Amino acid sequence: MEFYMSAVDKVLVINSGSSSLKYMLFNMKDEAMLCKGLVERIGADNANLVYQPTGGEKQSFAVNALTHGEAFEHVLKAITNTKDGVIKDLSEIDAVGHRVLHGGMAFTEPVKVNEDVKDAIRKCFDLGPLHNPPNLTGIEACEEKMKGVPNVAVFDTGFHMTMPEESYLYAIPLDLYEKYGIRKYGFHGTSHKYITETAASVFNKPLSDLNIITCHLGNGSSLAAIKGGKVFDTTMGLTPLQGLIMGTRSGDVDPAVCFFLAKKGYSAEELDTLLNKKSGLLAVGGTGTGDMRDLCEAVNAGNKQAKIAMDMFSHRIVFYIGAYYALLGKIDGIVFSGGIGENSDQARKAICDRLAGLGIKLDEAKNSATHGSLEKISADDSLPVWVIPTNEELMIARETYRIVSE
Repeated sequence: MEFYMSAVDKVLVINSGSSSLKYMLFNMKDEAMLCKGLVERIGADNANLVYQPTGGEKQSFAVNALTHGEAFEHVLKAITNTKDGVIKDLSEIDAVGHRVLHGGMAFTEPVKVNEDVKDAIRKCFDLGPLHNPPNLTGIEACEEKMKGVPNVAVFDTGFHMTMPEESYLYAIPLDLYEKYGIRKYGFHGTSHKYITETAASVFNKPLSDLNIITCHLGNGSSLAAIKGGKVFDTTMGLTPLQGLIMGTRSGDVDPAVCFFLAKKGYSAEELDTLLNKKSGLLAVGGTGTGDMRDLCEAVNAGNKQAKIAMDMFSHRIVFYIGAYYALLGKIDGIVFSGGIGENSDQARKAICDRLAGLGIKLDEAKNSATHGSLEKISADDSLPVWVIPTNEELMIARETYRIVSE
């Protein structure tokens, strides 16, 4: 691993949600995480701060945080407190990197935040209504509390902007693309980029020669077809709803399902909630949750509906892997990541058993023993299959370092 030698030393990474603010602080000299935590229930009278210095105990405090600005103040106090803070003074923080969900077509790379960038993020509110507004609020809170410290926006959509038109255009009137930006954007880009860069090292190939299929599988899941180190196609679309069956999202359905249900009296808001929050494994698994761990337990207990749901989940993933294999022409391997991809050997087996036609065979012992660690899980005579734990926060820190150091 090549570490950084620069005037930039410590980078704070922020991920702002509608009522939460997650954070990690990195020392970029050796990419060591110094601390992590979150403020949850922002805006409520029972807000809570979680703080954990690396190697230390996790701490939890009730705080007064009616705004993201107040929440950020508590974060800064925690990381500088004299008892177990990890820095002595805020001047040690050289830059702040922010996860921003949607950059639309305006951003293909991370960018240092200025007023034009903030305006562009606002213009994407329609495309990312649940994420972009709080992402921008987090940026503005940092600007207010740490004046003069550069902020960098790292977009979830950015890594996917290398897709060709054949991949990202929908077969609808082009004026809808030109007027409203309706196209495939893709998400989990920071994760897919981290996985791809790590895979280049694992496969001992330059990025420009790397062809892989990356599988970010979690409560939200997506695949990416990586051609020459760049995204050629991905499963999520205009929003994170398209593609795979997820914890509570339906993934691909016939669009006419919405028209049918609208005629039955469902409103647009109800359809949005149905497909995003009441579908997926939650709807078909028979466990009452969308959690893969619960699904696996139910399958092992002989629950027929859970088995059907697992088959549906793996079927959809294999469908896309097969399509991406054909589109790429050849691949160096397949990579699993994300909460399910890294930890569920049962889900990986269900997927890989259906990929025997592509020359994939698991090493059963390695697959069963691999949970959250970097490991090759395929047999010696198989197309390579790896588990590569993702690290989106470190990727954001790296991107922030790169932008600020230019």
